[in-house]
Amino acid sequence: MLIQPLRHALGAAGAFPGRPLAWAARSERRSGMSTRGADSSPHPEEGEQKRGLRDFSTRLATGPTLQHFLRNASPPPETPQQLTEQLEEPVPYLVSSILEGARRKVYLETYGCQMNVNDTEIAWAILQKNGYLRTKRQDEVWRLAAAEKAEQTIWNRLHHLAALKSKRLRSQTPLRIGVLGCMAERLKEEILHREKLVDIVAGPDAYRDLPRLLAVAESGQQAANVLLSLDETYADILPVQTSPNAISAFVSIMRGCDNMCSYCIVPFTRGRERSRPLASILQEVKMLSDQGVKEVTLLGQNVNSFRDTSEVQFRAAATPGLSRGFSTIYKAKEGGLRFAHLLDQVSRVDPEIRIRFTSPHPKDFPDEVLQLIQERHNICTHLHLPVQSGSTRILEAMRRGYTREAYLELVQHVRESIPGVSLSSDFIAGFCGETEDDHQQTVSLLRQVRYNTGFFFAYSMRQKTRAYHRLQDNVPAEVKRRRLEEIASVFREEAARANGAMVGRSQLVLVEGPSKRSAAELGGRSDGNIRVVFPDVETEASPGSGAVVRAQPGDYVLVKVSGNCACRRTFSKGPGISSPSLHMPSLCLH
Repeated sequence: MLIQPLRHALGAAGAFPGRPLAWAARSERRSGMSTRGADSSPHPEEGEQKRGLRDFSTRLATGPTLQHFLRNASPPPETPQQLTEQLEEPVPYLVSSILEGARRKVYLETYGCQMNVNDTEIAWAILQKNGYLRTKRQDEVWRLAAAEKAEQTIWNRLHHLAALKSKRLRSQTPLRIGVLGCMAERLKEEILHREKLVDIVAGPDAYRDLPRLLAVAESGQQAANVLLSLDETYADILPVQTSPNAISAFVSIMRGCDNMCSYCIVPFTRGRERSRPLASILQEVKMLSDQGVKEVTLLGQNVNSFRDTSEVQFRAAATPGLSRGFSTIYKAKEGGLRFAHLLDQVSRVDPEIRIRFTSPHPKDFPDEVLQLIQERHNICTHLHLPVQSGSTRILEAMRRGYTREAYLELVQHVRESIPGVSLSSDFIAGFCGETEDDHQQTVSLLRQVRYNTGFFFAYSMRQKTRAYHRLQDNVPAEVKRRRLEEIASVFREEAARANGAMVGRSQLVLVEGPSKRSAAELGGRSDGNIRVVFPDVETEASPGSGAVVRAQPGDYVLVKVSGNCACRRTFSKGPGISSPSLHMPSLCLH
């Protein structure tokens, strides 16, 4: 109906119905030229035709334009409320009682890294809003969800859950099993079809879809959503703490990673980097402060490359440079509020809350970040500087963007900028093509830097990564084990010396609770993220007060260190290899 006036105009002007306007005009011009060429005196019919053409041209010039028709054809702009209503419109083939959970119970197990812990809190916030109840008892659960851990452990756990499912009485509500997170995205086909152990698969960007997936599974079908997003940050969802009385919490500030290190699967399982708006982060930190949380860890795969462009004025902000001697495989990203600004604002929310952050990349430590850590008393003086290898050749193969020399220069600059800083790092043993000389360079770097904390892994190739497509995993498993044990042993020696230097000094410790080794002792962490164990005894509340109290979880206590405990070794099993993944020395007050 919108183009009807144009058709009427063409008909009144004597043009040819159904023919294009340009074709009709050309036909009229050719007709006029032919007439003039044959006879200069116009016939009455020709004059009438010319007047009709002029009349048509006039009416066309003063009539509606193409823009008029496009404008009238466009639907009216939708308001935010209308958009929200559309997004929340229920799936037509699922009844609302199913989508709302119908007071079903969900049991959540979380394995793996801190991002999985935060993902669990986000998923639970979404399920709770949709009417689900949470239980800690497996025997009364309706659905279970397990996040990522070492693959074999997950498969073993799934078999156990499947056995529970098969023993479920017909009179009971059916049990549904789900896998969420990175492993769900990476192994979706295998998870869904291998022995059909799982009902639900949800990737890290699909947690909003959990109510629908669970509702679909209610009908007995498998349900999956592993699509990655370019903008999902769950900024509007305040995670529900899995431990309501916890004194520490993780706050996700960004998701994904753009670094594309050749060994790393993260860009393929969690997608591209995108940062959460600053206002949303500050709101969550304020909420945690009101709940009595005493320590907040800002969380992200590459946390210090934070870049908030959620508001127009942020996009004109100055772009900080990379650490000296470091580079990236992607073009510099212009504008946006950066990590230094975020760290400054978060530390101002509550001066009594300690601020940590993990996991950073060494390339993103401009001087303003180091200066802020040194100046602000509630930003912890502990930095995680993952190096992965001490060999420049291996670092290049890993696509880390720096040399051994550039990394050591950064370490020196950090220690000069933040006196007394505690350092930790990640190491991979047996990466593709690693020679004995490459390994010894890692050993020498460990001795030179002398880290306080270390995380060690034997290399395990992952599909989709650049290493999988371009390199060969040619270091034998037994060689990986030997090298892993050697670098772990060297680390323990050097860490004992580094932490031994704290003996006789006082450390401000945030009490976490009873020590695992004795009910008569308390444990906590120092500003440098070193675990400190001390007797649970009555002590003076403040100098000269005369009041006697016992330290409680969440209290800050000043502890004078009198001994350096032996390093603890924690083992985690990777595919085909058993490897110590964490070594953290403890300081003791004897």
